[in-house]
Amino acid sequence: MKEIKAYMREFKAEEVINSLEEAGVPGITVINMRSTGKNIPEDASYSIDFCEKIASIAKIEVVCSDEDVVKLVDIIQKTAYTGQKGDGMIFITNIEHAIKIKTGEWGEDALLPTID
Repeated sequence: MKEIKAYMREFKAEEVINSLEEAGVPGITVINMRSTGKNIPEDASYSIDFCEKIASIAKIEVVCSDEDVVKLVDIIQKTAYTGQKGDGMIFITNIEHAIKIKTGEWGEDALLPTID
């Protein structure tokens, strides 16, 4: 199993989420964040809290089977792309175990939606 973490422009998140849901992804975590650094978009604003230029970004997290990772990364990359500085980054990490709290299922079965 893999975890995909994608950091992107905030306004692209809804489109990316819709594309992932259309591809059959049952669960997506979305987090609103602030970012600083050298790849900040030109339209970023200065923050009094951070005393530097910041941009509002979205972080999307998806856990999937090894077989689905390339397809899902491709969807994210194509959907989040604007062609401008600060489009974001995608990171892929290995997941050793996944356990569904409600059912106790382990592994990829834990990633499937629970039918009540």
